[in-house]
Amino acid sequence: MTYDYDLFIMGAGSAGAAAASKAASLGLRVAVAEQEALGGTCLNRGCIPKKLIVYAADFALHNKIAPDYGWSKSSSHFNWTQFIRSVHKQIDRINTSYKERFEKNGITLLRGHATFIDAHTIKVDEHKVSADKILIAVGARPFIPDIPGIEYAITSREMFHLPYLPKRLAIIGGGYIGVEFASMMNALGCRVTVIDTSETILEGFDDDIRKSLQESLSKRGVKFINNSTATEIKHYEEGLLLTVSGKYKKTIAADSILVATGRAPNTEKLDLDNAQVEMGEKNAIKVDEYSRTNQENIFAVGDCTNRLQLTPAAKSEAVAFVNTIFANHTETVNYNEIPSAVFARPEIASMGMTENQARSKFGDSVKCYSNKFQPLMHQLASTEEQVIIKVVVEGESERVIGIHMLGEHAADIIQCLGVAIRKGITKQDLDEAIAIHPTTAEEFLTLD
Repeated sequence: MTYDYDLFIMGAGSAGAAAASKAASLGLRVAVAEQEALGGTCLNRGCIPKKLIVYAADFALHNKIAPDYGWSKSSSHFNWTQFIRSVHKQIDRINTSYKERFEKNGITLLRGHATFIDAHTIKVDEHKVSADKILIAVGARPFIPDIPGIEYAITSREMFHLPYLPKRLAIIGGGYIGVEFASMMNALGCRVTVIDTSETILEGFDDDIRKSLQESLSKRGVKFINNSTATEIKHYEEGLLLTVSGKYKKTIAADSILVATGRAPNTEKLDLDNAQVEMGEKNAIKVDEYSRTNQENIFAVGDCTNRLQLTPAAKSEAVAFVNTIFANHTETVNYNEIPSAVFARPEIASMGMTENQARSKFGDSVKCYSNKFQPLMHQLASTEEQVIIKVVVEGESERVIGIHMLGEHAADIIQCLGVAIRKGITKQDLDEAIAIHPTTAEEFLTLD
């Protein structure tokens, strides 16, 4: 049978765009459907604009210690409206580059909502097309808890469209999205309260690292209400009231309430039943290690699947899919080798096993090396900034199976060390490496 396209991709986010470019480079006929801005969540309402806010907040933090470095104190004012306008201009420029890349690579871009008619036929609004292979890369959306008054809250999507900087911000959820916004909005002058159901924020990260980050943010003025759940939101003349129950029972007054309780796959309106695609828990698409669904010609990658919800993971899955199906190069993604970071201040980053995970798997053969110190930049300042580094090793060879860090440039440092971990380095390899002095990264090479 002759099809309109060799590959049809639902979604032009990070994963969809990566798959499209790779497939087009192999000479395939590729089409992509997207109903919103190109680049998906990461570009338009996630990684990129969020990191730009982090940079804006860094100026406020650096201004606090500038007098300790000889700079005279001066008053300054942050213009949220002007800043957000600049952020959206930059996003528009990147959006344009996506479109130009598609045109240059001969990729057909269909604007509209794509749904299945059958396993090989898709409808984009009222336009029907057929394809030999179909890739679902529709991403995810913020999960909205079912509590009274939730309509008064906003998600990370709306944070980038706030008309003004709220004086009081309550955040429901202590995952990476909630923690990052708590950090940057606090630095910009907001009074921030975080409500989390766990004892400590950032469940899944190494315990020493996440506890230290919560302590650091607390010292900067972020208030944490742990082991508690948001149960109701009410509107009143001066703002919003958030009721919290659990270990702590209280009512919090806020100008804005951010819901950051995770993300749900964008799979509800795809008419997947028409293609008989099997679903898993929480409406995620079930796939195997090669991103194949139960239908041999339909695949899925990224946040809409039952795997890791991270942009680098989604892009790696997309490229691995194209290589496996079209380039005769079987490829899978090793999820244990994907680094992750939380761009709070201080920043944290991690790769491999946490101490608890390692001990659960390897028992007494696990050993940890760690150090806690004040970074050089803050030794002239009156701040109590700390860096924590931790290396988890296993066996007589002391093979490195996990690295974790809290502190400035953590993401960049862990990113580089991650390459070495993939090659099976040991603690001795770290010890024998020659460091650059004075740097924070050198501490990984001098652990006792």
